[in-house]
Amino acid sequence: MQRTTNENAPNKQHALCTGSRREFLWQMGAGFAGLALTDSLSRDGFFSKHVKAADGRPAVGNPLSLLPPHIVGKAKHCIFLFMYGGPSQVDTWDYKPELQARDGQTVDIEIRRHSIQQQKLLASKRSFKQCGESGLWCSDAFPHIATQMDELCVIKSLYADTFAHGSAMIQMNTGRIIQGSPSIGSWMSYGLGSENENLPSYVVMIDPRGGPISGAANWSSGFMPAAYQGTHLRNKGEPILDLTGRPTQTPAMQRDLIDTLSAFNAEHLRDRPGYSELPARIASYELAFQLQTTAPEAMDISQETQATQEMYGLFDPKPDHKISVGPEPFGRQCLIARRLVERGVRFVQIYSGGGHQQENWDAHNGMEENLIIHAPEIDRPIAGLIADLKQRGLLDETLIVWGGEFGRQPVSQGNGGRDHNPKGFLYWLAGGGVKPGHSHGETDPLGHEAVTDRHHIRDLHATILHLMGLDPELLTYFYGGLDHKLTGVQPSEVIWDVIA
Repeated sequence: MQRTTNENAPNKQHALCTGSRREFLWQMGAGFAGLALTDSLSRDGFFSKHVKAADGRPAVGNPLSLLPPHIVGKAKHCIFLFMYGGPSQVDTWDYKPELQARDGQTVDIEIRRHSIQQQKLLASKRSFKQCGESGLWCSDAFPHIATQMDELCVIKSLYADTFAHGSAMIQMNTGRIIQGSPSIGSWMSYGLGSENENLPSYVVMIDPRGGPISGAANWSSGFMPAAYQGTHLRNKGEPILDLTGRPTQTPAMQRDLIDTLSAFNAEHLRDRPGYSELPARIASYELAFQLQTTAPEAMDISQETQATQEMYGLFDPKPDHKISVGPEPFGRQCLIARRLVERGVRFVQIYSGGGHQQENWDAHNGMEENLIIHAPEIDRPIAGLIADLKQRGLLDETLIVWGGEFGRQPVSQGNGGRDHNPKGFLYWLAGGGVKPGHSHGETDPLGHEAVTDRHHIRDLHATILHLMGLDPELLTYFYGGLDHKLTGVQPSEVIWDVIA
């Protein structure tokens, strides 16, 4: 079943002969007369009257109403753990014996696009071991995640298009290197709807040190309706700004006000059957009312046992390093993420790292120091999240995605740092129908460039959508005369080898 906002997909070769009325107007739109006619009919609601939802309903109801998946998939929810700054593949899960053996040797290597330089190889200061029955490699930076390696599926051969943080993050989250397109969480909300009526379908939590450099564009709905954008849950104070009602208004008074407003809006809508913005606004008012009680409850981890909170590292001591915040903030967010997916939230994204340089995973000024700061912040929380989901029977239906905007170079920068590297890096997945304890693809012996089973990140996006039950080719949104896809206009490929 195709997720699309148009009645018939445009047939560019035969539009005038066999196309729909809208296709004819798109063809005529090249002339001034056509533009005038299109504008006139648009003002009269001609186009919106023919808009259909995926199941044939007029697209005027709740934009987050539940929709069936394209295919039968295990994953119903996704938790995306985003390591802002770009974590190093060769210091985490991509063990490179040749890099270790050639430490300090000089090589010619591409440091920025088309900039080939002589640089000295930098071996990892970390020790690696094979873990569990699968024998997957894990560095000693993650002793807790090492106990969960048999649940991980590591994709080691990804590549992207840009060396810059801002555009790389936008591409990883939206499929494009420029702002303005819907994020992956928006595509999931649009394609599948929400399993709950009292919480957002798509939630974002950022690091207490600050948000990513390209900001809210990373969880924007782009050219889709705002109902599909990510809802930012704050670390302190009110979870969502401007949610609390006036002190003089009781819940009953608010309920009466919203019901009255909805009745007036429904009457207004009867004469405007294709006006999709109004029902979306009605739904947002209702959700905001429900969130006054549901959001604080979902984030209230005091309801969890002491043992559960310990599993996420909430009582672990904060390290001495002045930049480190310890595992408590990220652990709290991971625990909240588990509570959210239990309550039907479709997509949760958590950012590790904020601010600049060593405050995030951007290890220009020292790879080892960067790991000392950030690895303990996520290690126990992630291991706890995997174990907790598994013991509750939720791991099979929850897809966990871990990674950043790119990887790091295998050569030294300055005082033992590593520069950006989009030519070869890794992501790992867990739960949600992926092969547990599996490794896919390889970078070259130095860990610089993807060489075996190379996959552009559009293939990663296609794989995530597939695991969530969405066909990446059928999930389209008509805007500006085009049927847009998360994976873009270039062909994408589901990474079948990682699917159980």
